[in-house]
Amino acid sequence: MIKSMTGYGKSEAILETGKITVEIRSLNGKTADISIKTSILPKDKEMTIRHKIADALTRGNIDFFATFEPNAADSAKKINMDLAMEYYQQIADLGGRLGAHNLWSHNPNDLLAMILRMPEVMDAKKQDVITEDNWHVVENCIDEALKNINDFRAREGEILCKDVTEKVNNILEYSAQIEMFEKERIDAVREKILSRFAELKAEPDQSRLEQEMIFYIEKLDINEEKVRLRQHCRYFLDTLANEPNPGKKLGFIAQEMGREINTTGSKANHTEIQKIVVKMKDELEKIKEQSLNIL
Repeated sequence: MIKSMTGYGKSEAILETGKITVEIRSLNGKTADISIKTSILPKDKEMTIRHKIADALTRGNIDFFATFEPNAADSAKKINMDLAMEYYQQIADLGGRLGAHNLWSHNPNDLLAMILRMPEVMDAKKQDVITEDNWHVVENCIDEALKNINDFRAREGEILCKDVTEKVNNILEYSAQIEMFEKERIDAVREKILSRFAELKAEPDQSRLEQEMIFYIEKLDINEEKVRLRQHCRYFLDTLANEPNPGKKLGFIAQEMGREINTTGSKANHTEIQKIVVKMKDELEKIKEQSLNIL
């Protein structure tokens, strides 16, 4: 079963110091364009993660997010006592030099509040979120997120498969409808040529006229185009059903389908056939658009 390149997967894991959340999002792309958007992943693990994502998702524009929510006790800020005392001593020394010893004597809380606002006096505990000890937990979390996005892609792939299959079958049906107008089209071409001779009051050699008319009508014959179009449509459906990642190949087949449809339109010389060609082109454009999202 085919997969879509559009997907989303999420997973969470509990570490000793808090909760880690991994999210992976993908959109269609020609190659595996992986963007890692997190500050908690150790640099020595980044290449491992890239290989893991590329192996699991094959291709697409892929964004990897990892966030960490620390436990309440670990997220609490602490006062850097040594630095706070240093600020206090410098302020006291400055007050002595300026003769302002009792500047905060009426409200010591003002001095305390000012010191607490000084740079780096209040500082959160800093530690490495991902370590060698908990790496296996994080890696399992990433694997689960990859599984979830692949499941999402598979569900979207079922929808895509059903949609493009329906549209290819529509093209096959429209191609069959053209045959209803084949005789009418040939008769119309023949009548147009004869009426033109009548307007010119010309009397051509009938044998030569028949030969030239047959030659002209053969140039307008679209039977080969219809046969090739049906072959391309069947090839498209076979590829869709039997190959695991057929997205690029389906795009090439759709191009060949478009050539036969365009040639049919240029040879049509019939209003109803031209209308059918327009319908086939409309279906083909939708197929091409959807094929871009097939893995």
